[in-house]
Amino acid sequence: MVDAVSNTSAATFSGFLPPADGSARPSAVLLLFGERDGRPDVLLTERAHHLRRHAGQVSFPGGVIDPDDDGPVAAALREGAEETGLDIHGVDVVTTLPTLWIPVTNYAVTPVLAWWREPSPVSVADPQEVASVHRVPLDDLLDPVNRLQFRHPSGTVGPAFRIGDLWIWGFTAGVLARLFQVAGMERPWDRTRIRT
Repeated sequence: MVDAVSNTSAATFSGFLPPADGSARPSAVLLLFGERDGRPDVLLTERAHHLRRHAGQVSFPGGVIDPDDDGPVAAALREGAEETGLDIHGVDVVTTLPTLWIPVTNYAVTPVLAWWREPSPVSVADPQEVASVHRVPLDDLLDPVNRLQFRHPSGTVGPAFRIGDLWIWGFTAGVLARLFQVAGMERPWDRTRIRT
């Protein structure tokens, strides 16, 4: 996976590139892959339902890069620890992906790809930001039965995943779908399945 994504451009992952004028808010998310019981997985959170933006949406741990952060890697690790109680000493940062833009919030988001060398217990560490924490097996995300597309109220259609009660769509689903595609892991699935 790392070799496949190391030379990819931002356009590979999204049609939305940060504004050239630098007006977007610098942010970072942690794409933390690990393994539990011999099954590769990824760490995801469900955002708190009272939040003003993206309430209840499943996402990678992450947020705005604070002035005290030493760049996107430090911000992604800090946010991961603050949101899930993650012990960052067991995490190996592998690489950063190209910075992407979320137009609705004007965030310029740098995804930080990492390997969970020594998994630690995780749970909701900040209920003001996070409703639940999940380690989602990659097999479940790659299973064609769990793949579909989501039609946003704006009319745009993008990739989505349905894992039990979790609906993964928007930015998070887009990054995961492109990552799987670029890495050659994607399995054929029915793209005519659309949820609104």
